[in-house]
Amino acid sequence: MSAPSTPSSRPTVTEREARQVAEAAREQDWRKPSFAKELFLGRFRLDLLHPHPLPADEDVQRGEEFLAKLRDFCETKIDAAVIERDARIPDDVITGLKELGAFGMKIDTKYGGLGLTQVYYNKALALVGSANPAIGALLSAHQSIGVPQPLKMFGTQQQKDTFLPRCARTDISAFLLTEPDVGSDPARLATTAVRDGDDYVLDGVKLWTTNGVVADLLVVMARVPKPQNGEGGKDGRGGITAFVVEAASEGITVENRNAFMGLRGLENGVTRFHRVRVPAANRIGPEGAGLKIALTTLNTGRLSLPAMCVGAGKWCLKIAREWSAVREQWGKPVALHEAVGSKISFIAATTFALEAVLDLSSQMADEDRNDIRIEAALAKLYGSEMACLMADELVQIRGGRGFETAASLEARGERAVPAEQLLRDLRINRIFEGSTEIMHLLIAREAVDAHLSVAGDLIDPDKTLSDKARAGAQAGAFYAKWLPKLVAGPGQLPRSYGDFHPFGHPDLSGHLRYVERTARKLARSTFYAMSRWQGRMETKQGFLGRIVDIGAELFAMSAACVRAEHLRTRDDHGREAYQLADAFCRQSRIRVEELFGRLWSNTDDLDRKVVKGVLGGAYEWLEQGVVDPSGDGPWIADATPGASAKENVRRAIG
Repeated sequence: MSAPSTPSSRPTVTEREARQVAEAAREQDWRKPSFAKELFLGRFRLDLLHPHPLPADEDVQRGEEFLAKLRDFCETKIDAAVIERDARIPDDVITGLKELGAFGMKIDTKYGGLGLTQVYYNKALALVGSANPAIGALLSAHQSIGVPQPLKMFGTQQQKDTFLPRCARTDISAFLLTEPDVGSDPARLATTAVRDGDDYVLDGVKLWTTNGVVADLLVVMARVPKPQNGEGGKDGRGGITAFVVEAASEGITVENRNAFMGLRGLENGVTRFHRVRVPAANRIGPEGAGLKIALTTLNTGRLSLPAMCVGAGKWCLKIAREWSAVREQWGKPVALHEAVGSKISFIAATTFALEAVLDLSSQMADEDRNDIRIEAALAKLYGSEMACLMADELVQIRGGRGFETAASLEARGERAVPAEQLLRDLRINRIFEGSTEIMHLLIAREAVDAHLSVAGDLIDPDKTLSDKARAGAQAGAFYAKWLPKLVAGPGQLPRSYGDFHPFGHPDLSGHLRYVERTARKLARSTFYAMSRWQGRMETKQGFLGRIVDIGAELFAMSAACVRAEHLRTRDDHGREAYQLADAFCRQSRIRVEELFGRLWSNTDDLDRKVVKGVLGGAYEWLEQGVVDPSGDGPWIADATPGASAKENVRRAIG
């Protein structure tokens, strides 16, 4: 049977159509409680976090046993300097990780996996990521967003039986969504999957395919044409659809292995599909469900990234402590100079808070009692931003040695501390799995969901007058009940949250009262902004970003306090945990107050004018006096479908 003709043009969509695609992929309902959702509504639901949820004893035993094996492997089999030097994870290391079961950490034991909880999966990623972040990225991309997770959530039993045993022990998987001209706007996805009998035929180009160079199995997002075009699938209505694809299939070419400023061992490439036949049985879910599958997978998949940020924070603290104790200036260790000591305090307190956010979110994911889509997104956003700050502070503490490579330090006889490498490796985390800017918008959309549910039709230009009238009545009823509750709360009562002020410990109850009061202030600010800007609210991205950042700080403060109390009740460094939580909350409160000030006092309007001037060429004179070493190539590579003219650089391992 002949293959259908290859499409030749990229879909053209308007801004409104792009938003509609993204909105349709959102999980619309809130079937379970969400601490973060309530927080943005001004309701501080500490009962959803405290007492701290705990894993089952058998999960702890299984997890600790694996961590012990993984630690031994990291210490004896992984040479981080070799990976950095050769820009490649050695095959024997990857094979060893397969034999250890590290590729099946999240896969159920009935399919040959280890069946670890999210908590212990994240602990494992933090551990292996500290040995080398590229290995953490390899394992995370494989099972957080690669084949195992979407099949676990949306796959048929036949698909699970076929692919999960392979993913648990032998095969590496990758997730392919991004294209040369498509990042966070999937409405413009150009890769197509055209139904042809019992198969789909894939054509297109995918960019930044983490694990794609060495993968055996791929999750590919492609657009199935609408049925009315005469090419659509008989099983659905077309749209962005997910497929499991064998990486060795005829017509697949890995055209390039990309190189980056960090994560030098990352197997990330460009993959071209030319008339690649994929059995319809390999489609995950119905046609058109691909983007929803991707976003739902990321709801918990995003927790893998902050896990490695926690590992980075722990290493930063270790190096800062050891170095600052032996390095002396002006007659005493540099740690005892306030300018350096404040940086060490920031690293210690922030690492404690990040681990609190991660463990709490992960345990909630394991229990599946709460909807953690916002919590996981906040953990990713906050973890990636704060980890970069901690690594930057470590480089500053190390001074010139922080800027020097580990190989150079070793060559001249000093300890090979890869501080500058960590800074380079962590930088991608602010872009991976949703950039900071996109995370701000994604979280903001969820944060205002309750408002849009009751009042969205009021600001929708396409709604009729009768629709707006109904929305007005609905909104009036909602706000009549909601707004009065933002006036007063437990945060104004001196003895609220008294459990968090045990004798002989710092007082954390005051921080929780601050969170409660500030959550109500945050909700009032959001409501005022929506009333002021209405339909233009979505264009106020600076404002929305600050709202989200305040929410992230409040979530982190809450998690830090809950973790400190949890450790105290277990007699597990409780006094020290209270000190770290107190320090973090005091630092966080300063940041929150600065963010509130910038909600209404900022340069957002002026910045927009300057941007228009830049794009219009008004300031080109400012660019004179330099040379541009960039070269003359196109800004975006040509991704026209067709046969590949390049050598296939894919390499199979094992």
